[in-house]
Amino acid sequence: MTNTQALPAPAAPIQAAPRRHGAGFWVTGATFLLLMAFSTVPTPLYPLYVARDGYGPFTVTVIFAAYAVGVVASLFLVGHLSDRVGRRPLILLAAALELVAAVIFLLRDDLGGLIAARLVSGIGIGALTATATAYLAELDGGRSRPAPGRAAVVATVANLGGLGLGPLLSGLIAEPSSDPLVLPYAVFAVVLVLLLAVTPLVPETVLHRPGLRPYRPQRVAIGPDARRRFAANAVGAFTGFAVFGLFSSVAASFVHDELGQTSLVVTGVVAATPFLAGALGQCLVASVAPARQLRIATVLMVAGPAALFGGVVLPSTALFLTGGLLAGGGAGLLFKAALGRTAALVPPAERAEALALVFLVGYAGLVVPVLAVGVGLVYLPAPLVLGVFVVLVALAGGWAATAMRRS
Repeated sequence: MTNTQALPAPAAPIQAAPRRHGAGFWVTGATFLLLMAFSTVPTPLYPLYVARDGYGPFTVTVIFAAYAVGVVASLFLVGHLSDRVGRRPLILLAAALELVAAVIFLLRDDLGGLIAARLVSGIGIGALTATATAYLAELDGGRSRPAPGRAAVVATVANLGGLGLGPLLSGLIAEPSSDPLVLPYAVFAVVLVLLLAVTPLVPETVLHRPGLRPYRPQRVAIGPDARRRFAANAVGAFTGFAVFGLFSSVAASFVHDELGQTSLVVTGVVAATPFLAGALGQCLVASVAPARQLRIATVLMVAGPAALFGGVVLPSTALFLTGGLLAGGGAGLLFKAALGRTAALVPPAERAEALALVFLVGYAGLVVPVLAVGVGLVYLPAPLVLGVFVVLVALAGGWAATAMRRS
């Protein structure tokens, strides 16, 4: 016999006032944005930890990988549960976990504390991403004037824009501070408390049905007939997140060590560039046909990594920044296409679970390539390591965009 935990059966929509749905849509979008922003607050601060404690590149990637492992584990175990227990409880859980991570950062800044804080933060983000994406779609659908595609754009902008906003704000807060390893976390802790206060005001969009179902972890929620199309989506998400992972983990060290930039603001701007480009790209090409968006992604996923490599070899901060801008734009388009195409493959009752699978594959792209880069930096020159990375990213990203366009 299997010992399982009983949970409510799959959910059905709740009817609520369109005005409440409209306000709740923007509150949820802002919550999504700020929680994602907190998850990248440590990015420009890594060189400070390195200078203080003498960490090497591999240790920094391990700290970052703890976050990615937390996300993957949470997506596998928790991310799909909002289809059963409701969207709002998972959003509240995510905000609470990010607050716990902020407290750990404030109370312990040794290696063990950093790993623990990043792990907890990753667990919170894993509970958030698919849930918030599905929540936004349902809240927009409950408005008096729903707009096709608005929820997808807001979800992508909140996700990628938040990841970019975090290092930017962190650098701006830390640069003039006498205690730069404390103040950014303290500011965000206050923000997280406010988010916990306003989230209960958002209407729930999922109603529990009578009956119980056994708990089970995330499964592959894609039917056999659609798995071939999903494979291209998965490669696109994995590749896009590999680009974002590079900037979230070791870009600060590249900028500091290889390019000689010591300003926390500059480091934050460089780390933020691909995420903000990915978010901005969604707005700029929102009216462009999906097939054309994927053609643009193909070009950007080749040109961007090539510019990144040139920025390290020359070295040139401007070229490195340009590479991040182009690669981030391409990665954002790939990620948006992967989300939209996957959502179209499944019925609404399985939406959060299918989206959780996309995020699961995507965040795996944060773990494996980043750890490989970290190991490579221990034994090989940085230009060689980055060169191998960008070639693989260009090949995988180009293939994924082409395969999605043709299927």
